[in-house]
Amino acid sequence: MVESSTIVVLVSALRAEIARLAPGDRLPSNRDLVRSHSVSPVTVARAVAALAAEGTVVTRPGSGTFVAPRRSRTPHAAIDTSWQTVALGDRSVDARTATDLLSPPPTSTITLAGGYLHRSLQPTKALGGALSRAARRPDAWDRAPTAGLETLRSLFARLVDANVDADDVLITSGGQDALSMAFRSIAAPGSPILVESPTYQGALAAARAAGLRPIPVPIDADGIRPDLLADAFATTGARLLYCQPTFHNPTGAVLPPERRRQVLDIARAVGAFILEDDFARLLGHGGQMPRPLLADDDDGTVVYLTSLTKPASPSLRIGALIARGPVAHRLRATRLVDDFFLARPLQEAAVELISTPSWDRHLRGLATALRERSAALAAALATEIPEWTLSSVPQGGLHLWVRVPGPLQSATAIADAAHARDVAVSVGSGYFAAEPSGAYLRLGFAATADLAQLSEGVHRLSKATRHLRSADS
Repeated sequence: MVESSTIVVLVSALRAEIARLAPGDRLPSNRDLVRSHSVSPVTVARAVAALAAEGTVVTRPGSGTFVAPRRSRTPHAAIDTSWQTVALGDRSVDARTATDLLSPPPTSTITLAGGYLHRSLQPTKALGGALSRAARRPDAWDRAPTAGLETLRSLFARLVDANVDADDVLITSGGQDALSMAFRSIAAPGSPILVESPTYQGALAAARAAGLRPIPVPIDADGIRPDLLADAFATTGARLLYCQPTFHNPTGAVLPPERRRQVLDIARAVGAFILEDDFARLLGHGGQMPRPLLADDDDGTVVYLTSLTKPASPSLRIGALIARGPVAHRLRATRLVDDFFLARPLQEAAVELISTPSWDRHLRGLATALRERSAALAAALATEIPEWTLSSVPQGGLHLWVRVPGPLQSATAIADAAHARDVAVSVGSGYFAAEPSGAYLRLGFAATADLAQLSEGVHRLSKATRHLRSADS
């Protein structure tokens, strides 16, 4: 029997013995417990510690171990918390979006809704080695600088290939943390913020939690429309645009060079910031990556964010914000007030990971795998559900964006029918800041175990849609 299970057995036996004693009664000594239960002194010590932690016993050095006073338990008696509704006021933090993004599906479910890599696509061996090497560094548990380790900041500065250096980089706890910090730092509560329509629903949730008012700007196959962007700035007075110019989530659109220049010029003209979410910088499918907006920004218009989480692992919560000028100081002040600094061991592990040749090999293999999966999902949809309209087959990212026939509620009905067949998909309405422009689904191709599971997921989706059509006829 292993040590941990021995402790569990002993704790259970001691609980039964304690139930027969009165509060204040003394338990047998540890030596007596070793003899009567035929276990080691270490096992007894750990079992007593577990009972003390849960409040069942009280240990008194030099005196022994005693039964703790029993607290009266009334599990069905509810306290009156109605007063909190008045004290809390209006709710600006809506956790439903995050719950939708992060809730793990049942093990039997094929997930086409995920925004992270399946374990089979993660560099797990390299991650384990990086964490092990980082833990052995003599300064691994020292306090980290507020802005992050200089080596890690330098690596992010080189990643974007722009006129920036380590001093312009602030390390964050992943991309979502970067979004939240940027929204709270750049715009005052109550301010309007322009967003693409549709856009990443986690950004909408973070903006609203910061007290901002997301204003949608329509996009087309080439991304955000500059003509409508200029009108939106003029009519709203917004001083912040949140956008994803490269492999836009959820549509996969890539802003062409001419539009990139126009977007920068429009923001400069009105004195507004652009928050460039470059989440897919390391999620290309093998082609040439577009230059970020940041690379053509000469006056600090762009605040740039990216992350290692998507191309590595959900638990590698390491991202970066890149900014210059007073806004950079504001971001650092927010970090300092929020939590002083990020845990150093994870930063050290990130340095170890992306500084080795295995990281480049991982990215090359990941690009091939994502390209294959994207093509396979698109082909399966065209064969099994040809009535769905695919916006494009993107050259990067983790998702396909499809329009389904019928009214807005059609997407929800399909998602519910798919769920009944153990397939998870994302309903498109959550990606719009205002009224959706149609019935959409976002389908991910990176969270399944392999191509066979991806194909099976589409096959079940096809069955779900046929069932809905037959039910309506």
